[in-house]
Amino acid sequence: MDFELNEDQVAFADMARAFADNELAPHAAEWDQQAHFPVEVLKKAGELGFCGLYTAEELGGMGLSRLDAHIIFEQLAMGCTSTTAYLTIHNMVTWMVATFGSASVRDRYAAELISGDKLGSYCLTEPNAGSDAASLKTSARRDGDHYIVNGSKCFISGAGSTDVLVVMARTGGEGAGGVSALVIDADSDGITYGRKEDKLGWNCQPTRMITFEDVKVPVGNLLANEGEGFKLAMKGLDGGRINIATCSLGTAQQALNDARDYMLERRQFGQRLADFQALQFKLADMATELVAARQLVRLAASKLDNGHADATAYCAMAKRFATDIGYRVCDEALQLFGGNGYIKEYPLERYLRDSRVHRILEGTNEVMRLIISRRLLSEGAAELL
Repeated sequence: MDFELNEDQVAFADMARAFADNELAPHAAEWDQQAHFPVEVLKKAGELGFCGLYTAEELGGMGLSRLDAHIIFEQLAMGCTSTTAYLTIHNMVTWMVATFGSASVRDRYAAELISGDKLGSYCLTEPNAGSDAASLKTSARRDGDHYIVNGSKCFISGAGSTDVLVVMARTGGEGAGGVSALVIDADSDGITYGRKEDKLGWNCQPTRMITFEDVKVPVGNLLANEGEGFKLAMKGLDGGRINIATCSLGTAQQALNDARDYMLERRQFGQRLADFQALQFKLADMATELVAARQLVRLAASKLDNGHADATAYCAMAKRFATDIGYRVCDEALQLFGGNGYIKEYPLERYLRDSRVHRILEGTNEVMRLIISRRLLSEGAAELL
């Protein structure tokens, strides 16, 4: 078991860190304040391959593992949490379209999604179907060569500013088996977008409700087969949990770095903050918990890459632990800054705001505990332990 990064992974990390330092970090505070969605920077990310990280090479992507993608996303999140979080969502859309779409769907959408020339949104959550995705109500009724889509989706990242929607809709009866996945042009007739939500964090990616009223979608825009949408959604969520945990890690690492630098510079009572043993211990605990969280996320990513039977449980563990730890590290880092941590001249309050939502997304952390506990109480759980 080798915990060290290989040469390729180090190169990926260096490339991502350079992009974060040059293209993300200098603008993150301004984007947050102005609620600006940096489309042009996302296109630059696409030029480096960051919009199709784990889409197969033969389909035009980089063909990286989930572990490799995690290494890249962590470095990007150190520059801007919100923009990186959107990139992870776009990568999921790209992967789904390229992997499960027909040849005609891939020909129409995949190349531009991979390059970042077109941006995607993932449409699963509904007003009455959040973590309980199998209960979604948006319908797709077959009418000749088209589906007629009706319903609404909420909390959709990028909505109103993206080009392609992957929509989970009910083509059959109740329950998971009645859900299918469709690719829909974001400007299709019958689609309307709600107001941009005024959020606590993630302000540089728009979040809106989407309403579908008799939207005609070609039958050929179905991903995989009818009734397999829920399975695709669950596959997407396993990777999504790795991704959102990784965004927490990157944000927390940057918060820890900033706190360390501040402690070395700030003086109180005639000495540096770094000379107070109580604060040294706090910094040590923050670093220890962050390293532990990172290793769990990498373990889960490895399990997912290798098709381990318990990959879903490991992804849930990683998401639960890393997002809780990430938020706590950001909170402790802000505390080390004292009053300066609470004002927007410093980035700590933004780290805290942006990382808070990670404990809710991709299934709340309470749902993660449910996934883990069900596996532990099932037959064969000793292997997981």
